[in-house]
Amino acid sequence: MIYINDQPAEGPEREIGDDQAPLFFAVSPRKFLILSLCTLGLYEMYWFYRNWQLVKLREGSDIWPFWRAVFGYFFCYALLSRIRDAARDAGAGDLPAGPLSAGWIIISMLWKLPEPYWLVCYAAIACLLPAQIAVCRINEALAPEHRRNDRLSGWNIAAIALGGGMLLLAVYGALFMKV
Repeated sequence: MIYINDQPAEGPEREIGDDQAPLFFAVSPRKFLILSLCTLGLYEMYWFYRNWQLVKLREGSDIWPFWRAVFGYFFCYALLSRIRDAARDAGAGDLPAGPLSAGWIIISMLWKLPEPYWLVCYAAIACLLPAQIAVCRINEALAPEHRRNDRLSGWNIAAIALGGGMLLLAVYGALFMKV
């Protein structure tokens, strides 16, 4: 079953332009940033998955959202260009899809750098934040009554506690532990 913001979708006849159904994954930029950092980038993969899931539902295509999320490097530009086009159509601004996609891919790959320089890979979220801000504007313009998804659930808090702790240990180890 396909879900939109944790609500079951009624199927292909669901009208995406109605007041309840956002065009893209509705999550506040603040929540997106916190969860992306504290889950060590796993939330970014989830973000790609949920956006591709909505694209599949809206377009009625036969894409596989899971694999598009797993291979995000190859499908990042395709998603961001869809967001850019939707933002233009909704009068919600413009999004430089190419530079943001390239920036996300390049910065994400910097995890291969030696310590402590690999920590810069966490800055990749800065390339996806403008896309999420555009998504929020699109959803607000085209689905003003959609569920905002700006509160942290119990699972979110658990992920922040566990992943945030791991991130702090990794940063501490990279910066202060010399072997």
